Amino acid sequence: MNRNVETNGFDVSVLIPVSERPIDLETLYRETSQVLRETGYSCEFVFALEPWAESMSESLARYEEKGEPISLLRFEGGKGTTGLAKQALRHCEGRIVLVMPAYGRVKPSALPALIDAVTAGADLALARRWPRRDPRINRVQTRVLHALLARATSTRLHDVGSGVWAGRREVLEQVPLYGDFLRFLPVLAVHEGFRVEEVECPQHQSDLKARVYGPSVYLRRLLDLFALVFLTRFTHKPLRFFGLVGSVSAIAGTLVLVVVAVQRLAGQPLANRPVLLLGVLLVTLGVQAVALGLIGEIIVHLHESTGRRYRLRSKGEARGPEDGAAGSN
Repeated sequence: MNRNVETNGFDVSVLIPVSERPIDLETLYRETSQVLRETGYSCEFVFALEPWAESMSESLARYEEKGEPISLLRFEGGKGTTGLAKQALRHCEGRIVLVMPAYGRVKPSALPALIDAVTAGADLALARRWPRRDPRINRVQTRVLHALLARATSTRLHDVGSGVWAGRREVLEQVPLYGDFLRFLPVLAVHEGFRVEEVECPQHQSDLKARVYGPSVYLRRLLDLFALVFLTRFTHKPLRFFGLVGSVSAIAGTLVLVVVAVQRLAGQPLANRPVLLLGVLLVTLGVQAVALGLIGEIIVHLHESTGRRYRLRSKGEARGPEDGAAGSN
């Protein structure tokens, strides 16, 4: 395996946001650091902690005092997983960042394969839990999520929910992240032109429990998915989205008003006709939606020169006849 990683002190920064259902952090550190040391990578561990999780870091503080490559970042206020990762990235020194949750998703022995995939040329390597050994309800939820992702974003990934991936630090720096979008970073990275690969990793024993969430969680995920569709498909062409919505609304309102007008000509009075107000409302909303799309198009046009980044994967130089002749001698 190729271990020649360009470094700024460390080969890899292991970034662990401690935000939800963490396991014992000392055990997590020991298991992960032992595996990575055996492979020859020089690693630092950066734990980004919510205020309530500070007490869980006491055992890690002893390792830090002994000179172990551990950084404990304690943030004020609830930032969530995405906010913790964004803030902690500034304190990571490695050229490759390995992001993993504070609970088991894949076996630690699989982590070097993610780093190897990045050193081999991938911009981001996503862990795919395979084979899946958790309950059927978990697998059904995963299939539904990725079926929606595939239809909505045309991105063929199988396990964005694993939350374990390794990537070049510029991926995290250049892909805009906010809210709960850290889990969807591989999808956004594909949209930004980065090369994303999936690596099959055996599932961690602690990930085998059934997980069923409350209705509010599923609703938030659905809203996140809707926002992801807009960001990946319509950020640079907002009129197509708002124009479609506005046109449907305006056409429906116009049809309603035409029917009301025909009925009025036939002698039916307009008084006490809520359908008239409905038609006017639909036309008004349609016009406003189209106008909003036009404003979006103007904003995109004015910022296009400094907005979207295009990445050149490779460049081939054309060879003239004389080059071919020289090469054949």
